[in-house]
Amino acid sequence: MLNLSFSVRRRRPRIGPHTAPGSEPGTVVAHPEALPPTMRVIACGPEELVERRIDDPRAIADYLDKWPLTWVNVEGLGDASVIRAIGELLGLHALALEDVANANQRPKLEEYPDNVFIIARMPQMHEGTFGTEQLALFLGRNFVVTFQERPGDCFEPVRKRLRETPRLRFLQPDYLAYALLDAIIDSYFPVLESVGERLDRIEEEIVRDLKRESVSRIFHTKHELLSLRRAIWPARDILNALVRDPIPLISDSTRTYLRDCYDHAVRIIDLLESYREINAGLMELYQSTVGHRMNEIMKVLTIIATIFIPLGFIAGLYGMNFDTESSPWNMPELGLYWGYPAALLLMGAVAFGMLYYFRRKRWIR
Repeated sequence: MLNLSFSVRRRRPRIGPHTAPGSEPGTVVAHPEALPPTMRVIACGPEELVERRIDDPRAIADYLDKWPLTWVNVEGLGDASVIRAIGELLGLHALALEDVANANQRPKLEEYPDNVFIIARMPQMHEGTFGTEQLALFLGRNFVVTFQERPGDCFEPVRKRLRETPRLRFLQPDYLAYALLDAIIDSYFPVLESVGERLDRIEEEIVRDLKRESVSRIFHTKHELLSLRRAIWPARDILNALVRDPIPLISDSTRTYLRDCYDHAVRIIDLLESYREINAGLMELYQSTVGHRMNEIMKVLTIIATIFIPLGFIAGLYGMNFDTESSPWNMPELGLYWGYPAALLLMGAVAFGMLYYFRRKRWIR
């Protein structure tokens, strides 16, 4: 009999900020489990590019003064003083810096007088599970600043293009911001492709060799798709706002590229919704397969019980041991020389006759 018990290990995200209730708005507090920050600067102009790691946020000012485009990437949010120092140097709003430190924000877009603040979610693979990581991006007149929760991202192709394609260094910071957002959106495609392959394996597993672990995999995939859905739907709204709203820091030429990025987000949402429907269908398939197997088992047991009903009647009838000497009507068969073989042959004939009848009715194959 199938054991339908299963367990799903659910990792719930933090549901609120880690600042104390009632704290002053704009309070930047690092999470105790956050990683220490590492800062890397890429500064470029039409003729040259420099890429260095820095330890002091105040060193960013030297690059801002000398280079027309500066990209500061911070990996790790474990030091609130670093976040505040960068914010003070670049004139970033305190509320935006608070959202940077609280790495459980919903993707959003906020426009300030001198910069644009964007929160997006990057898909990440962690211990065999797909999830998302917060990326906070600030776009200014001559800089782009990104904050990540941990090292590792999908921006290496962008860095490679900056190093190897000089014409990109003539572009404005808004194009770099677009390139980073486009890298994030495109990084969802390999994730969804992997999820699609997993759904195919689960379907094949259910059809060929039903296991109780299939339910755990279905629910695990369901929660992953839900996490991806929460990340990509607001991202589509962000891209739509960047394309439609008159934001001074976004040029018309960059909006053309952002429209293409918006189309990619719509494609990802279509794939995501399709996979959610497929995953829900796999649960129905599992239940139907379990029900079908239970019906097959019950059919076999019912046939066995049905066959043994007349056999039990015959055995019980001749097991009453009436005395044939008291009356000729008291089971005269008990005195037959071949009575026992005849009873066995009768039972066998009844059993095979019932099996033949069931087969003619196509109740069994």
